[in-house]
Amino acid sequence: MTVQLQGILFLAGYVVMQGCIALLTEYVINHYKLIEKLGRRTRILRLVIYIMLALIPVFGAYLPPSSFKYHCMMIGNLWFAFFMFYSFFVILFSLIALIRSKSNGKNTSRLIGWSLTIAFIPALIISVYGLVHAQNTKLTTVDVDVDTNGAYTGELKVVLLGDLHLSVNSNLAMTQRMVDLVNAQDPDVVVIAGDIFTSNYQGLRQAERYAEVLSQMHARDGVYAVYGNHDVDEDLFLGFAISPLSEAFRSREMEEFFEDAGFITLEDEAVTIADGNICLVGRIDGEKAGDGTRDRMSAEELLSDVDTTLPVIVLQHEPIEYESLAANGADVVLSGHTHAGQIFPGNLIVPYFNENAYGLKFMHGIATVVTSGVGYYGPPIRVGTDSEVMVVNISFS
Repeated sequence: MTVQLQGILFLAGYVVMQGCIALLTEYVINHYKLIEKLGRRTRILRLVIYIMLALIPVFGAYLPPSSFKYHCMMIGNLWFAFFMFYSFFVILFSLIALIRSKSNGKNTSRLIGWSLTIAFIPALIISVYGLVHAQNTKLTTVDVDVDTNGAYTGELKVVLLGDLHLSVNSNLAMTQRMVDLVNAQDPDVVVIAGDIFTSNYQGLRQAERYAEVLSQMHARDGVYAVYGNHDVDEDLFLGFAISPLSEAFRSREMEEFFEDAGFITLEDEAVTIADGNICLVGRIDGEKAGDGTRDRMSAEELLSDVDTTLPVIVLQHEPIEYESLAANGADVVLSGHTHAGQIFPGNLIVPYFNENAYGLKFMHGIATVVTSGVGYYGPPIRVGTDSEVMVVNISFS
């Protein structure tokens, strides 16, 4: 299936979903005696407003780059956050009302009418909670023991960041709090597991200010980063790419942003840290390499020239290929990408699609660590997960 066809199917599904919820809402209003007359009088105005809101994410995805496009993206993400919860509750409570009315013979119109009120209120509350909660970055600590058979003994304090997703809904104050929290840990090294952007650079207002704030992060051995699958310029609709992989290129502005932020970017390359006692390897993303391809070194190629008598830490965006990395000498793999699900029930679903969806997990004889990330993808909310700065204390013995 081509990306263009995928984009058409996503758009069609979105239109159908919006239409169904709009019709269900109208049905509820028409059966709610308290607002039935008001509902009839305001129907046209209400539908116009609803259609305008529904079109905002479409404008944000399909319009050419402009200030209007990026404002549509920002508002569309907020609207879709509310719409997700509202859709769930209006369907759930309407079904409950219908079942109850059929089972006990109570007045259907009143029960269905209450479902609209009951759906709107929790959807609004959860949306606001998720918006506020997503801005509250937590500190998480993970302790990892690595057996090097006595080749190296010591400790390394790593701050693992990921998925900043700087874009139209980003908050400079949140980024500053993250930097302050990182520096308060006095880390040996800071590593960033990709997705600093959300598939565009131009949508980030005051990008130079963000780079300036990020450049304040400090660690004894430096701040290292790898690119993620969204560190490219491409069009997204509700989080799905609607432009082909061959057009997914990393812009020069993104690369300069990394430089201005003081990041040492690793693209299928290795460096030594901790006075030359530990090897840190950074991988190109396996989904979008930034040059219109998926081309990157295999685990075997990547680690073939690495001194595996030293402890080897691999930094990659997506938590994959653990068995191959272990077989070729990796000891620890640090990743992001999953957001730990970001929005409930996503946190219950992502473990079924990832070898390690979140936290510390020993696999194939190596330690794998995945952070939920600092930012958010699409709707700027978190429900059931945290935005986090993760401290990984590694003990080598």
